[in-house]
Amino acid sequence: MATQLPDDFKCPISLEIMSDPVILSSGHTFDRASIQRWLDSGHRTCPITKLPLPEQPCLIPNHALRSLISNYTLVTPSKSQPCPQPQTLISALTSPSSPLETQLDSLTHLARLTKRDSALRRKIAESGAVPAVLKCVNSDDPSLQEKALSLLLNLSLDDDNKVGLVAEGAINRVVKVLRVGLPDCRAIAATIITSLAVVEVNKATIGAYPDAIPALVWLLIAGKGREMKEAATALYAICSFADNRRRAIDCGAVPILMRLLDSGLERAIEVLGLLVKCKEGREEMMKVNGCVKVLVKVLRNGSSRGVQYGLFTLNCLCNYSESFSSEAINEGILEICMGLVEEENEKIRRYTSSLVQTLRGDHAIG
Repeated sequence: MATQLPDDFKCPISLEIMSDPVILSSGHTFDRASIQRWLDSGHRTCPITKLPLPEQPCLIPNHALRSLISNYTLVTPSKSQPCPQPQTLISALTSPSSPLETQLDSLTHLARLTKRDSALRRKIAESGAVPAVLKCVNSDDPSLQEKALSLLLNLSLDDDNKVGLVAEGAINRVVKVLRVGLPDCRAIAATIITSLAVVEVNKATIGAYPDAIPALVWLLIAGKGREMKEAATALYAICSFADNRRRAIDCGAVPILMRLLDSGLERAIEVLGLLVKCKEGREEMMKVNGCVKVLVKVLRNGSSRGVQYGLFTLNCLCNYSESFSSEAINEGILEICMGLVEEENEKIRRYTSSLVQTLRGDHAIG
C-alpha cells in the first residue's frame, strides 16, 4: 500500500495537496487558489496566526516546496526488507567507521523517511548528524553526494532547521556542488539554496557568501534544463533582498537572463522583475540589444505570471527612460496593452493600466 503524502504538502485551508504553493507575509504557505479566495472574501488576516496583513498582500511563490511536490514519489515499503529505525540510521551515518555502502544505505533510507516526517527532520538536525551529512555532500562519490543532497533538501524544508543548517556550513558545501557536481546534484544544490532563502536572514547570509551568486549565475550559462531553471529560481529567492540584486547584476546576470528569456526560460523574467527595481539593473537591461523585443514576446506568448512580470519590468524601464518608452511604443506595446485591459487577472489589468499611463505620459524618473 502506498504511503501517504506528507502533511507539509497540504494547504492548511483546503487540506488538499498544493499545486501552486505561495508564502504569505506571515511566513505560512498556502495553495494560491485557496488563499486568494480567502483574500477575495475581504479577509486581511493570516488564516493561521490571525495577524493583520497589508491591504494588498504579497503572495511569494514557494518554488522549493512546489519542486519537491512535483518530484515526490510515493514509496511502498518492502515487506521482506523492513526499514531500520531512524536512530540506527543516524548512528550509522555519523559513525567514523561506517563504510561507504553503509553511509549510502543510511542516507537513502533517511532521505525517504524525511520526505514525509517533519518530526524526524527536526530530530536529525538536533542529533548532531548535520556535519556528517555535509561531509557526504563534499564526497567525490556521485551517488553518496546526491543522496546527501536529497536529505539536506528535506531537512531544509523545516523552517526551524533553515538558520541552523546555514550556521553549520551548508552554504559552503552546496555552493561547491553548484560548480563541480554532476547535473542532478547541481539542480538539487540550487533547490536547497531556494529552500534556505525562505528565511529572510538567510538571504543576506547566502548573498554575502563569496561565490554563491557568481556560482548561480555561472550555472545559468553552464547548466541545462532543470539546472538552469533551479538556478534562476534560487536567484529569484535571494534577490528579494536588495543587496543581492546588485551582486547578481555585478556578476553579469542581466544579459544572461535576457538571453535565456528569449530562448523560452520564463523563470528569467521573474528574476529580471526584481533586478529592474534598482538603477543598475535598469541600466544593464537597456544595454541589451533587442531588450524591448524580448519583453514584447513575453507579453504575447507568456503565461499569466510571465505577463505580469513582463508588464512590471517594461513599466519600470519606460518610467526610467524616455527613449526606451519611445522604442516600446514603436514595437506596438500600446496595442498589446489594449488587448490586456480586459484580462480576468486583476494584477495584469492593474499593471497594464500603469504601463499605458506611463507610455501616454512619457514621464521618466531618471
